[in-house]
Amino acid sequence: MKVNLKKNIMNSKVIDNYSKLKLSLFLLPLFFLSAIVLFLYSQNALSVAKYIAVQKDCFYFINLKYSQFPNTIYNLTQMGDALISLSLLSILIVYVPELWESLISASLVSAVLSNVLKNLFAVPRPAATFDNKSFAIIGQTLSGHNSLPSGHSITIFTVLTMLFFAFMPNKLNYKIVWFVFIISTGLILAFTRVGLGAHYPLDVITGSSIGFISGLAGIFINRKYKIWSWIDNKKYYPIFIVLFMVCCIAIISKIINENLIIFYLTLISLIFSLCQITYAYIKK
Repeated sequence: MKVNLKKNIMNSKVIDNYSKLKLSLFLLPLFFLSAIVLFLYSQNALSVAKYIAVQKDCFYFINLKYSQFPNTIYNLTQMGDALISLSLLSILIVYVPELWESLISASLVSAVLSNVLKNLFAVPRPAATFDNKSFAIIGQTLSGHNSLPSGHSITIFTVLTMLFFAFMPNKLNYKIVWFVFIISTGLILAFTRVGLGAHYPLDVITGSSIGFISGLAGIFINRKYKIWSWIDNKKYYPIFIVLFMVCCIAIISKIINENLIIFYLTLISLIFSLCQITYAYIKK
């Protein structure tokens, strides 16, 4: 009974918050993307080579500062992996299905935009451009031609956008604090990609803006079409039970290979979610 009451309150809050959103919100990320294009145009940096050159000093500066905390940023950057970020939110399938309905649509939009744009721009990553001894590379050396935009940044801001609007406070003062917290968290996480030597600064900013667009798109798509409304039906819970088990196996594999703290936290979250959704299914 308590679980159902908590679910009804939280889910109703999210539904209400999402219903208030206006299409004009898309203007904010579009403004940032336009500003990036105008900046590059003003610097005669619309070609791939000049796009990289105009950011070189900034890249080295951010990479130097972030790379002083290699273990921390390597753990934090995992939040840009959809397996990690979505697994950490897995418990919300039981308590806030509305958020997950929108999140699935948003994740699909972000995946399409990320792949299309990476192939379209084909910008070489820092390790493919600069002397690898001149900057810090943490983790795997990425040297492909798929730097713009940052896929991790897209994922991070897609998820944070969903959470930002889902749990928006009512009071103005709290809204400001919530906004600052979400944006600060998002930028700190996103710029770990520069600290690891995997992306240029504008890759991250562009990816963050696209993530915001993806999050909004997911909300509006779900609000109009309700494609994933079956998520709230307990008879489909076995699908998620199996999915959570598969994710647990995938996370255990990551722990064996890299043994990061974030993976343990993710596994704990999945196990807790698995227990909750199994209990909810049995008690139906």
